[in-house]
Amino acid sequence: MMNDRPSANAQTRGSKFWLKSYPRGTPSEIDASQLSTLKEMCELACTRYADSPALIQGEQTLSFTQLEMLSRSFGAWLQSVGARKGDRVALMLPNILEFPIAIFGALRVGMTVVCLNPMYTSMEIQHLINDGQPVVIVTLNALRPMIEAFGNCATLRYIVTVGGGEVSASEPPSGERCRCLPWTQAVRASPETSLKSERVEPDDLALIQYTGGTTGSPKGVMLTHRNLCANILQSVALIRPYADGQRILITLLPLYHIFALAGSLFLFVHLGWCNVLIPDARNFSVVIAELARYPIAYLSGVNTLFRGLLHALGFNALDFSHLKITLSGGMATEPQVANRWYEVTGCPITQAWGLTEASPGATSNFPGMEFNGSVGLPLPSTEIAIKDEVGGSLPLGEVGEICVRGPQVMRGYWQRPMDTSQAFWPGAWLRTGDAGHFDDQGFVHLTERLKDVIVVSGFKVYPLEVEAAAATYPGVLEAAATAQRDGSSSESVALFVVCAGESIDEATLIQHCRQTLAPYKVPKRVYVRTALPKSSVGKVLRKALREELMRPPLE
Repeated sequence: MMNDRPSANAQTRGSKFWLKSYPRGTPSEIDASQLSTLKEMCELACTRYADSPALIQGEQTLSFTQLEMLSRSFGAWLQSVGARKGDRVALMLPNILEFPIAIFGALRVGMTVVCLNPMYTSMEIQHLINDGQPVVIVTLNALRPMIEAFGNCATLRYIVTVGGGEVSASEPPSGERCRCLPWTQAVRASPETSLKSERVEPDDLALIQYTGGTTGSPKGVMLTHRNLCANILQSVALIRPYADGQRILITLLPLYHIFALAGSLFLFVHLGWCNVLIPDARNFSVVIAELARYPIAYLSGVNTLFRGLLHALGFNALDFSHLKITLSGGMATEPQVANRWYEVTGCPITQAWGLTEASPGATSNFPGMEFNGSVGLPLPSTEIAIKDEVGGSLPLGEVGEICVRGPQVMRGYWQRPMDTSQAFWPGAWLRTGDAGHFDDQGFVHLTERLKDVIVVSGFKVYPLEVEAAAATYPGVLEAAATAQRDGSSSESVALFVVCAGESIDEATLIQHCRQTLAPYKVPKRVYVRTALPKSSVGKVLRKALREELMRPPLE
C-alpha cells in the first residue's frame, strides 16, 4: 500500500521526498550496527543455518556447515603460505562452488578480493593483475597457461587451479617465484593449517572490483566491508516481506560481476537461502532444467537474458508458482519484455539501478510493484540528487547527472587519487555518469549515459579499448567505436574505421580484434569511412556516429 504522493512543488533538495512513496512499513534508514563485516555475516549465517543447504551446482550440494569448514580451510591455507591481512587474492572463476568458498575464505582472514572475468584475454588479465597485485590467484586449470605466461609478476606467488586435469603441487622453475597447486590441496584441512583469528574492521577493504566507469581504462573500485554490508541491509529492507517461505534462488549472472556477487551471493547467504549456481547462463537448456528442478523464488538478470529465456524451448511450460521476485538491472528493461515476462511467470519484473561504485545498489522498485519503466526509488539511507555540469542541484523533473550519497558508496579508486577526486562533487556526492530525472512521486528515470560507454548484455564496453585493438591492424588510420542496436534491446559494438589505400575486410578485422578483446567487446559490424566526424579541436564525435546508426533508413 502506497502513501500519499507528494506534489511537485513539495520537493526540496535533501528532503527525501521519495519516502512518501515507500510501501508502508519500509524503514527510511538502515541500522548499520546489525551487520558490520562480511566475515561476521558469513560466520553468523553458517552457524545460524548450519545443516541447511547453502549452495548447489549441478549434482553437488554444500550445506552452510560445509561452506564454513571449506572456507575456513582455504583461509587457513592462505595464512599458512604467508598471505597477510590486506593482501589481495584474485578469483577468476565462473559460477562454481569454489568461488564462494574462496571468497569467504579470503574475506575471513582480512584479505582483499579481486574478481576477474575468466573471458578476458591474456593482455587484459595481465594489466589487471599488474594493477591489483594479488599474491594468489584462483582460476580454472584450463586458464593456467595464460596466467603462467606472466605469472612471474612482482607479487603473484601462487596459482591455485580448479577443474579437470589438475596437476600436483609443483615448485616454480629456477629463477621464478610463482608456484602452482591444485584446489584440493588449498582446502585440505590439517592441524598445521588451522585458521588463526583475524580481526576484520568495517572500514577494511573487502573488494577491488574493476570497472571502467565512463573511461576507457579499467579502474579498481575500492569497496569496504561497511559499503557491502550497508547494501545488504538496504536490500533486505526491500525484500523482507518475501524473505520467508520458499528460500531458493538461482544465480544466472556471473559472480565475478558486482550485480550477482552482492545481490545474489552476499545477500542470500546473509538470509540463509539456498543458491543454485549456473556456470553458463547462455546454455538455456541447462537453465530451464534447473528451473524445472527447484522451486525458485528469486532470480535476477538483465533484459537480454529475460528476452532469451522467453524465447527458449520449454520456458513457457515451467511452473512459476513459487517465483516471488524477478530483479532486473545492468541495462534498461524493455516494456514488451517486462509485459511478456509477467504474462508467462505471473511475477512482475522489479527494475533496479546502481553501479559498481555503489556496491552496487542505489535505487530500486519494490517487489510486487507493477512495471513502470523507472529504476525505482532511492534505497533506505540513500540520497539521490540530479545535478548540472557544475554540481548544482536541478529542479524536479529536469534531466541531469544522477548523483548518489550513502553508506554503500565506494572509498575511491585503487591507486588513482585523481580519478577518485573527480568522481565526487563536494558533499560526498558520487557522480555516476548517468543522466536522468525524478518524477513527482520520487521515482528515478534514466534517460541516457553521459559518456559513450557501450552496454552489451549488461557488461560495459569502453570505446577506447576497442579502438586501441583496431588501431593495431595494418591499414587502419583512425577508428571509433560506438553502440548499435542488434535487433533487440541489447547494444552491440560497431566500429567505424578510416583506412589507408584499399578497403579493409570486415571479417578479418573483427578476427584481429578477437585476439586481444573479450568476446562481448569484439565489434559486431565494421563500417569503412573516408573520414570521421570531428569537433573543432579534432576530437572524434562518437555521438554523431551513434546517431547515424540509430537513424531509420530512408523509404
